[in-house]
Amino acid sequence: MDIRKKILIVDDEKLNLEFFEVMLSKLGFTVEEAKDGVEALESLKRFYPDLILLDNIMPRMSGWELTKILKNDEKYASIPIIMFSAMDDVKDKVAGFELGIDDYITKPFNFSEVLARIKAVMRNRELFAQIAVRESRLSLAEELNTDIKNALVRFMKSIDSLDELIIVVKDNPEAIKERVEQISEKTRTVRKHIAELDARIEKTISEWEDLKKNETSLTVLETQIRKFLHQGEVQ
Repeated sequence: MDIRKKILIVDDEKLNLEFFEVMLSKLGFTVEEAKDGVEALESLKRFYPDLILLDNIMPRMSGWELTKILKNDEKYASIPIIMFSAMDDVKDKVAGFELGIDDYITKPFNFSEVLARIKAVMRNRELFAQIAVRESRLSLAEELNTDIKNALVRFMKSIDSLDELIIVVKDNPEAIKERVEQISEKTRTVRKHIAELDARIEKTISEWEDLKKNETSLTVLETQIRKFLHQGEVQ
């Protein structure tokens, strides 16, 4: 199984595409190239990257135009984007961040800086993904807790109904035959509720375990966050 991180490079300058393809491949990344936004959209249909390196000024479709399309598509919205641009205008950068770009590098740039930013963006996304996993587990626990409470309410109502039927039968033995079916119906209802709750618990446990498989321990996660914040302070 190939677990190497995948990067899509979108740039209309062939020299840049070739340079990044060679350098990133040597570092263990799986690289796909596209010479403009239109070609990038086609590539995304067969190549789902962990990150996109995106030039802004390109023919047919600019980096901003491609970003708008991706961020409005649920399938691609979570892919992090690092945008290259020859412009160093603060307003342009702010506009890019508001579109959903994760980082912004002004040309000319050096490869060491690009690599550092690639690692930082991927690490940042991984941390948020781990937080999302924990949020999902908490949500599952809350949903199960609510379901159990609701099931207990139903159980109590069924038991109250059975108690009432028992009192009726006790005070009027002649009513036994008449009430037997009602009692049987109530017991069937209770059994049904128990089966539903048991299935719900099993489903939650299965989902919980699936999430747990991809979860980083709290100690490791805390270390990663501290490292990330420290690097941010250094920059």
